[in-house]
Amino acid sequence: MDPRHIIDFHGQPALALDAGGARAVITLFGGQLVSWCPAGGSEWLFLSERARFDGSAAIRGGVPVCWPQFAAQGRLPRHGLVRTRPWTPVEVRSTGDYALATLRIHDDESTLAHWPFAFELELTVLIEGGRLSIELEAVNTGHGAFAFTSTLHTYLRVAEVERARLEGLARQSYRDSAHGGERHVDSGDHIAIEALTDRIYTDVEGPLLLRDGNRSLAIQSEGFPDVVVWNPWQQAAEHMPDMAAGEFRRMLCVEAALAGRAHELAAGERWLGRQTLLDLSRGAGLI
Repeated sequence: MDPRHIIDFHGQPALALDAGGARAVITLFGGQLVSWCPAGGSEWLFLSERARFDGSAAIRGGVPVCWPQFAAQGRLPRHGLVRTRPWTPVEVRSTGDYALATLRIHDDESTLAHWPFAFELELTVLIEGGRLSIELEAVNTGHGAFAFTSTLHTYLRVAEVERARLEGLARQSYRDSAHGGERHVDSGDHIAIEALTDRIYTDVEGPLLLRDGNRSLAIQSEGFPDVVVWNPWQQAAEHMPDMAAGEFRRMLCVEAALAGRAHELAAGERWLGRQTLLDLSRGAGLI
């Protein structure tokens, strides 16, 4: 690995990508994308001003990798085993038009103490013009099957969350985790955030569109059948020491998810999931 690609990001080693004006930063801690600016555009990822970079907790913002458990849907630590562990950079490549970075993590004594399965994860981040692609590959390197849930816990930066509009989930079924897991069907043409929101939309097929003032972002997932929409609102945010007062108004999580039901992976098998974001603010085409 060329050391010129490694930068210091708030005391954490990170990979810096730059391609034709598009920029991204990925910390080795957690294999976490923490910044993405499309070419000619502004920052699309939220990062709390109180985010911790000392390794004591996951970094609040960016795109944490939740695997092999989403949230508290099991007996593992919340959001799984890999978002607070070091990842190994495998490749950084740039042609001028695009830049790509790949990081890897596998089981070790610490993960096996919590979860007795052998695995390897590979995360690839690609930036090109107004496009960002985040790809997660899981390999079962053990001798028996295991089941997992996962999300790319994407924190999007918005100017004012009450005015942001998320389209593409009309008539979709969701589980409302903010209200005891009740099942509902979304009846509106867009989602407006006006209170604590914690929903798992299942079996989502089409792309989404986030409108944020004069900016807009197309969101497409492959391999992740579900979408999580989350904002802690004031009451929950007040109990988060790594989120400053009022910051909940500047973020909205729209997560590529495998959370409605677990996916079983047989020994030797691979699974691949991808989330693609396309900045439409400068008139780029749809995904």
